[in-house]
Amino acid sequence: MEAGLSYEEYLERYPRLVRTNVGISMLPLLRQGKDLFVVEKRGPGRLKAGDVVLYRRPPDKYVLHRIVKVRETDYVILGDNCVSREYGITDEDILGVMTGFVRNGKQHSVTEKGYRLYRFLWLHGADVRIFFKKAAWYLKAGIKKALGIKGTEA
Repeated sequence: MEAGLSYEEYLERYPRLVRTNVGISMLPLLRQGKDLFVVEKRGPGRLKAGDVVLYRRPPDKYVLHRIVKVRETDYVILGDNCVSREYGITDEDILGVMTGFVRNGKQHSVTEKGYRLYRFLWLHGADVRIFFKKAAWYLKAGIKKALGIKGTEA
């Protein structure tokens, strides 16, 4: 990406943005520092549940997460590896839509059958996934407490 350009400016100049993933919020789809994602500037009209979008969270934080619900004036968004939904993301906040990704040197499109199946399972299995993830956290914390193990502090 050209130095000094914001994502908004870059997508105004160029048809697509290709970046490496930072963070773990989109696991297992995107692995930090290993995979690339491809985002294209969003067009007019509403987006749909299942779309992965690049959006701006004020003041200057950019996030790539999945739309899990389309509401009348905004979207509910959730990272594939997250347990907390984000509310109130509007069309004006969304800069672009993921159209593909690169894993192990191979380019994939969001129109591929395998990705569409993944999107369906992740979108419709979100509540179950979140339940089990939280249950595992509570179980782990309970075991640590029962054994008298304290968390590590930085």
